[in-house]
Amino acid sequence: MAAASDAVWAIHLGNNSLKALHLAAVGDVVQVIGFDHIPHGKILASGVSAAEREELIAITLRQFVQRNDPGYEPIIISVPSQNSFARFVTLPPVEAKRLPEIVRFEAAQQIPFDMSEIQWDWQLMSDPDSPEKKVGLFAIKNDVVNSALESFEREELQISYVQMAPMALYNYLLFDRPDLASSDKRATVIVNIGAESTDMVVCTASGVWQRCIMMGGNAFTNAIAETFKLSFEKAEKLKRTAPVSKYARQIFQAMRPVFTDWSGEVQRSLGFYTSSNPDVKVTRVVAMGGGTKLRGLVKYLQQTLQLPVEKPDAFKRLAVAPGVSAAKFHENVSDFGIVYGLGLQGLGMARIESNLLPSSIARSQAWAGKMKYFIGAAVMLLIVSGMCLARVALDHAAYAKGADWRSRNQSAIKQGQDATTKVGGIQEQETAFKDRMKKNFEWFRYREIIPQLSDIIISALPNAQTNPDQKALYEAFARGDVEGVKRIPRPERKQLFLTTLSIYYSDDLDKAQFRASALMRRDALMQDMQMDEMEGYDDDMMRQLEEMYGPGYAAEMLGGGAQATKHPGFVVILEGLPADVNNSPFTIYPPTKDALHFKLEKGPADPDLDIPRGVGEWFFVPDPPAPGTTQNTNNPFGMGMMGTQNGTWILIDPMTQEPISTETEKDRYGNPAFDSALKPKKTVRDYWFRLQFKLEWKDAPKSASPAAAPRMM
Repeated sequence: MAAASDAVWAIHLGNNSLKALHLAAVGDVVQVIGFDHIPHGKILASGVSAAEREELIAITLRQFVQRNDPGYEPIIISVPSQNSFARFVTLPPVEAKRLPEIVRFEAAQQIPFDMSEIQWDWQLMSDPDSPEKKVGLFAIKNDVVNSALESFEREELQISYVQMAPMALYNYLLFDRPDLASSDKRATVIVNIGAESTDMVVCTASGVWQRCIMMGGNAFTNAIAETFKLSFEKAEKLKRTAPVSKYARQIFQAMRPVFTDWSGEVQRSLGFYTSSNPDVKVTRVVAMGGGTKLRGLVKYLQQTLQLPVEKPDAFKRLAVAPGVSAAKFHENVSDFGIVYGLGLQGLGMARIESNLLPSSIARSQAWAGKMKYFIGAAVMLLIVSGMCLARVALDHAAYAKGADWRSRNQSAIKQGQDATTKVGGIQEQETAFKDRMKKNFEWFRYREIIPQLSDIIISALPNAQTNPDQKALYEAFARGDVEGVKRIPRPERKQLFLTTLSIYYSDDLDKAQFRASALMRRDALMQDMQMDEMEGYDDDMMRQLEEMYGPGYAAEMLGGGAQATKHPGFVVILEGLPADVNNSPFTIYPPTKDALHFKLEKGPADPDLDIPRGVGEWFFVPDPPAPGTTQNTNNPFGMGMMGTQNGTWILIDPMTQEPISTETEKDRYGNPAFDSALKPKKTVRDYWFRLQFKLEWKDAPKSASPAAAPRMM
């Protein structure tokens, strides 16, 4: 994989010329800080011998080195597509650590060459988190790579990366024109027309398909040479000047069969791809390479394929640095597609980062790059060794003088060891302390549940939210406005005064009793704790219990061997509140209002009967004064302070001073009136009630230990 660099040289050595780009990354922007386009002294056509070919390449590379001085910056080169292999496969779901092993196995099955004769690499194309792993396999024969590298080694150019030309074109398109390859359902085709061959690259968002057509610009030159009986060099010159030649019609007529054959090959290759990938639609063709300079070729291709064909005249995301001739650079834009993609890989900004550089060369380069660090380390080691020797001499002299200090140090060390031993003893107790603290704090774990339950009950009392029709009554009561309260007749006031609120926790609501005393609750608690302890006994302990206390003891303690389902919760006793509680951690238990679990008592506020404590406030009403005496007019009811007078105790509203207790009716003679059953007739002014119910705790802890939940309130 390519590692990111600040600047890189990308070189494509074609049959017609050398194309090179010097790219640098400035933040997220890629800049051209140098470029070169050097034609060979002669086109490397089929008629050129191997020795002559090597000499022409050497001369071109020598010119490049003299004109640009690449120095020690990374260099990435391309290899032609006809000598390379690329395939994309989908692997089954597999762990990330096993992915390289599976890829090696798959490469041996897919690559049609002996693995010892090739250089290969792979690239994960799908998302790393995706269960389906799509992998690209790339390979090239060793002799092809070595031949390409030898030309650069003769000029002492050290190559860092080797990439296939079609993959470089794919990297260019995905970076510079992401809008053309944003989906796996829509594809863009790059047709790169070289001298000897044409690379056809079909690009999608996560895949690439390549095909090498062994026809290029030289095929048109050969057609002209055969038609007009010219040498290859003269025919090439005639091809380039055809648009302005007086024989333009004859020249293009000679090239027409090549136009037809070439475009037919492109069309057949594209047809094979679309038939193999029916769900992918080809939407556009991008024409690149030196062959696009041939007049009419791009237009002919568009008419043949019936697809939009564009020839880039500039790169969208490539900036030209100051000092670089933008005009001259744009003259050769169509030739720089491959080197643009190579440079992106060298900068670490490419989609495909496979590197086909032989591993032996890569290792030697890595060691060479680290040589300066080895030399520095050796120098530092030498310096440190000298310093150590000097230090030893000084320490030896100081050691003889430090006998007294050594004795003191030994004493201090012994004290430290003793302290460490004590600390170790304390640390061993740490677990026991933590367990004890945890157990003690368990009492506070659910300390908020009772206040929460109380808030829910209080919020259910009649108030401005639950009874907005009498909002004014509640506001007057809250601010102590007696007259405001009395504006509403007492029988019409929807008010409840909570005189008693009693809550206590029970591990099992089925067994809980209303108005149970504290002693009864304690006995039930002790029994639950004893049964909880019995649940943890194993078979041996159960047999010992049977032997000690007699047969059936353990079964009796555990309820016959079957644990009944418990319903932990709270028993609530309200005097003055007939309310249900919703949207809370509690539910009425059981859902049906069983008399054992839900009880409502009510009656008139009659002091002669058993009524709840706190219902009203006692007030003494003296008998009327004897004739000729003066009545106390300061009392609103004609009542006075209790003294030696005869009178009656009644219940009054503490706030409004209104009487709320029942009053015995009088007949016309002032005597108590009786009904047909000879019971005193009484006027009922107000009522009391006592509501007792159980609330199941929906999220109660499973444990029934005393620390598991709050017990009572």
